[in-house]
Amino acid sequence: MSKEKLAVQTYNNYIGGEWVPSKSGKTFDNINPADTRELIGHFQDSTAEDVNMAVAAAKEAANSWRLTPAPRRAEILFKAGQLLLERKEAYSREMTREMGKVLKETRGDVQEAVDMAFYMGGEGRRLYGQTTPAEMPNKFAMSIRQPVGICAMITPWNFPMAIPSWKLMAALVCGNTSVIKPATYTPLSSVNLVKTLEDAGLPKGVVNLVTGGGREAGEPLMKHNDVRLISFTGSVGVGRIVSETAAPAFKHCHLEMGGKNVILVLDDANVDLAVEGAIWGGFGTTGQRCTAASRVVVHKKVYKEFIEKFAARARTLKVGNGLDDSVEMGPSCNEGQMNTVLNYIDIGKNEDKATLVAGGNRLTGEDHKYGYFVEPTIFGDVDAKMRVAQEEIFGPVVSVIPCDSLEHAIEIGNGVEFGLSAAIYTQDVNRAFVAMRDMYTGIFYVNSSTIGAEVHLPFGGTKNTGNGHREAGTAALELFSEWKSIYVDYSGKLQKAQIDDWQG
Repeated sequence: MSKEKLAVQTYNNYIGGEWVPSKSGKTFDNINPADTRELIGHFQDSTAEDVNMAVAAAKEAANSWRLTPAPRRAEILFKAGQLLLERKEAYSREMTREMGKVLKETRGDVQEAVDMAFYMGGEGRRLYGQTTPAEMPNKFAMSIRQPVGICAMITPWNFPMAIPSWKLMAALVCGNTSVIKPATYTPLSSVNLVKTLEDAGLPKGVVNLVTGGGREAGEPLMKHNDVRLISFTGSVGVGRIVSETAAPAFKHCHLEMGGKNVILVLDDANVDLAVEGAIWGGFGTTGQRCTAASRVVVHKKVYKEFIEKFAARARTLKVGNGLDDSVEMGPSCNEGQMNTVLNYIDIGKNEDKATLVAGGNRLTGEDHKYGYFVEPTIFGDVDAKMRVAQEEIFGPVVSVIPCDSLEHAIEIGNGVEFGLSAAIYTQDVNRAFVAMRDMYTGIFYVNSSTIGAEVHLPFGGTKNTGNGHREAGTAALELFSEWKSIYVDYSGKLQKAQIDDWQG
């Protein structure tokens, strides 16, 4: 082992309030996708034994955390939000190094965790149920929330602090304990989030973290008998496995999966504004968002103007290491994802009708030769049924599709297996409302891009995007709590609702 490698920090699992190495004795490396010569750190290559210890710690802490008053739980979340705000720049820079997206975006990622901590901290003094009149006299009826139990959280690499915070903050304020397994490409951001919760005073065992592979650590976590809820964000293929794993024991299962999102540009649109929205939606986070705008459906009357301006703007985007403040787009997060993107570009090039109007290549120049960089890529004249217009690419590739009318645009927009996010650019409020009504997605924007969700509204989608649950906002409380209806009879006698004929 070289001296350089010995100098790199080793990060441990967090189990029962202690930072401990894996029982496997093995670690894996986390590298910078913008410069693969840079090693971020060594992380624990966990196994089922580590998972069992983490779940046992969560189980031991469960009762005392459940009985901790919700406002007290919330105070810890609020303190964590304050600490995250203080550490925002440091955590953002580390996230850029391990994930690749530019600093402006990683600062936004950390800010989402701040926002979620504050938001769920506020919910700790609400967690509303209902009180209602009872059918019988001298009887009181109400409902309250109770925690689900031990929650398993499996999180992706594209938002390595924001998405774990969506899950953890809601679960914690509801009184659950958790075990989180972050993506192997971005474990440091989750380590930083958990460390912040520890520093905010979270009791031992309430949150536990194990790093490692999906098969070695994620699968044992999902299958563990004491886990009552699985929350997963990732691909449709893995989501099906998660759903099948949860089904036999009737575990609660939350799935947030893919997207093939669309921007509709009508003939009365502000074209320059629509171009900026398409640039941000298609190439923000290098297209590695489930809400990325990988399709733009443009009315034929403004199609030529739009695609010329869109391609020209895409060619000016500065691609490089996200730590450089002048860079607008970073690398793919890993080599496998880059190769997937390049493969889809080849598919698009071989389609009969599609025209490559910008990009299409891996960047290999002096500033890019050690990273996983792909040019911002645009295909024009795309048929809505082509693979590049149907399948999630998760990279900087956008298909531009011509349309004849609002109705045609909506038909194309809905014509994919996903239903996460959509947007329309128009100056006609009536047509905007028609699109709001008829686009079958979980999120919709008017005169804005398909990305930019805020923490106080539900996040999630329809069709193959998910299984009906939502994260963020008060909707997350529905995921991480269960309802209990309570009836208090103070009449001093047995009253039979729906049977007794009470006449007053």
